[in-house]
Amino acid sequence: MPTFKSLGLSANILKVLDELGFETPTDIQTQSIPQLITGHKDFIGLAQTGTGKTAAFGLPLLEQINPADDSTQGLILAPTRELGRQIAEQLAIFSKYMDRVNVLPVYGGAAISNQIKALRKPQHIIIATPGRLIDLIGRKAIKLGNLRFLVLDEADEMLNMGFKEDIDEILNYTPEDKLTWLFSATMPPQIKKIVNKYMVEPVEVKVNTQNKVNKNIEHLYTVVRGRDKSEALKRFLDMDSEMRGVVFCRTRRDTQELAELLLQYNYKADALHGDLSQAQRDRVMSRFKNKSLQVLIATDVAARGIDVNDLTHVFHYTLPDDEEYYTHRSGRTARAGKKGASISFISNKEGYRIKRLEKALGIEFNKLEIPSGEDIAKIRIENWCKGILDTPANQAKVYEGIKDQAYLLFGNLSKEELIAKLVSNELKQFEQTTNDDLNASAGREERGGGRDRGGRGRGRDRGRGRSGGGRSGGRNSSGGSGRDRRKGGSGSSEAPSKRRKVSKKKKYFSK
Repeated sequence: MPTFKSLGLSANILKVLDELGFETPTDIQTQSIPQLITGHKDFIGLAQTGTGKTAAFGLPLLEQINPADDSTQGLILAPTRELGRQIAEQLAIFSKYMDRVNVLPVYGGAAISNQIKALRKPQHIIIATPGRLIDLIGRKAIKLGNLRFLVLDEADEMLNMGFKEDIDEILNYTPEDKLTWLFSATMPPQIKKIVNKYMVEPVEVKVNTQNKVNKNIEHLYTVVRGRDKSEALKRFLDMDSEMRGVVFCRTRRDTQELAELLLQYNYKADALHGDLSQAQRDRVMSRFKNKSLQVLIATDVAARGIDVNDLTHVFHYTLPDDEEYYTHRSGRTARAGKKGASISFISNKEGYRIKRLEKALGIEFNKLEIPSGEDIAKIRIENWCKGILDTPANQAKVYEGIKDQAYLLFGNLSKEELIAKLVSNELKQFEQTTNDDLNASAGREERGGGRDRGGRGRGRDRGRGRSGGGRSGGRNSSGGSGRDRRKGGSGSSEAPSKRRKVSKKKKYFSK
């Protein structure tokens, strides 16, 4: 079995990897690192997201940098600012024991004046999003004349986001004798055009390129009408207080509306989408990573670069059109050897999409029933009772006169009567949860042609959540970004023959 030491990495890099607990390199790292450390050819690495590509190109790049040379020697292009920042953070960690290597991320959404100021100092490696890099080149803030290495990370995603012309323009500013390292999950025709035009006899490595899905992920689907989706999501969140996950919506508007609705009902949720400023995005991600948030509502593009290892669930509020996006989304859970669940919300007319994913990805879906209103009430009352039982009687100073008054008022009630009144009073807090059987309603044809707009229909939740969701926020209001984000905008085997099983609720939402 290969080790990081056997790949030819220096002692300073190996020391950091040991501290980080990295023991065995992944397949893409095993095949890429030796080629990139010693090779002098262009390189193509094909591997899915989550397979360790950042270390696969980042470690060799650090080994090749000359700290005594103040020029920019390495340029990494990334599709999103989140991914760019993540790469920069990892390179800074990997270079901990090396001679000082300056690494700078530059991206849109942050003050360009600060980035220009930072670029006046030597930066050995720059990580950039295409649009911001072109802006900085136009301002003559970046000089790429001495560039030795160009890395195109998530190349297929950059093309999906419309950066083809930007990449062409950027490459025109780079030296012809540089080495180009291209990393991608797939090799669509547009990528092949870039390879043929800008790369010379590249070495190619393919690892896990068949869109394989992590075997530790349980794939589930639930049938629900569009207008009931938000209610269904709330019930799933209520069933497991330890759940931490990402809910994927199709558009920025859907993302914002759903987050504000959850905030209104005191769920620890927030949105991540392209309409947020960088400061807002940073605040949301910080709260998500420190577990102040239970769930993050995101678009596909905004979720790029999210690197959190302990997510238990991924919800597909609206199914993606491409199976590759399903793989990327689901891969946010079940990381670092843990198990996770991927739950898709579909209409009663979208069963064919589940079958298509099963066939394309070689996976099997099980049907998951939506918890009933009674199930939720029981869970909430159980948690409320446990909270009371866990509260010490002397936790707060209770004035004797107040206790005496309580005894006087409640003295004529039996234990059963008192408990009944307390439970009834507590249940009033949860009246927004309907008792409708959402599973039964989903089986009926929807009016209006059955179209599913991701929960943006006429449902009871949508009408109540628009105005106040981000303002009050209940438990989630401190530090949140609901108030200042009211923007609209738009956005991203033979398993089918097997009998799909109906999964029991308790299996996935244990209490």
